[in-house]
Amino acid sequence: MVVNRELDITLNASPKDDITLKATSTPLDKNPNASPEDNITPNASRYAQFVLPAMKNIQSAITSVGLKGQIKVSTATYSAVLGTSYPRSNGSFKNHVSSFINPIVSFLAENNSPLLANIYPYFSYTGNRKDIQLPYALFTAPGVTVEDGRFQYQNLLDASLDALYAALERVNGANLRVVVSETGWPLQGDPAATVENARTYHRNLIKHENGGSTPRRPGQAIEAYLFAMFDENEKPGLETEKHFGLFTPTQRSKCQISFNSM
Repeated sequence: MVVNRELDITLNASPKDDITLKATSTPLDKNPNASPEDNITPNASRYAQFVLPAMKNIQSAITSVGLKGQIKVSTATYSAVLGTSYPRSNGSFKNHVSSFINPIVSFLAENNSPLLANIYPYFSYTGNRKDIQLPYALFTAPGVTVEDGRFQYQNLLDASLDALYAALERVNGANLRVVVSETGWPLQGDPAATVENARTYHRNLIKHENGGSTPRRPGQAIEAYLFAMFDENEKPGLETEKHFGLFTPTQRSKCQISFNSM
């Protein structure tokens, strides 16, 4: 058992009834309403040193009770760890994060565990509206939007995933699977943050997940988890950060979606 007040261990159940343990580095003085992407980031490197030891200790405990292979130990990151993400095939990690990312990648590979990644096409789009078109972010582009050698992209989520896959290949993580541990679209707070856009994104994500794959990993199913169930109405920062929920804090439905195959 790891005794460290700066570690937060979260259980995540997968659709296949196995379990993933996510170890994230959380300082005691961290704002509890910080960004959903605040896991292993370059700015949290002083806490990142605790993540791998925690993962190893958890893995040892799981193995000792005969559950190795049934419970996976992993951690989450996001696009800020990439120094290069375009073209997607040039994806690579920033030099100053390699000291903690590379050993984690090795650990995941040794234990056949996935890497968790929080991927938000909404933020990529709003951060570069000049070069990124809204249909590309919403899975509604009529055809190929970006060509990267033999890889052709029709949506931004696939492109973001493949940039991460390319980076993993450069640090002996070619066989790692990436699980999208968070993705979503805000429903208000920005001209692009509308109920209709959120519904379109969620619907098309589910449709793409049911049988889709990225160009770099053809035939490999995409596993993704929606953020979030409820709005965080008291969350500081950008107004959009308060409105990712499918429900209000009072449990009123804001955006109805179906998880059936489409």
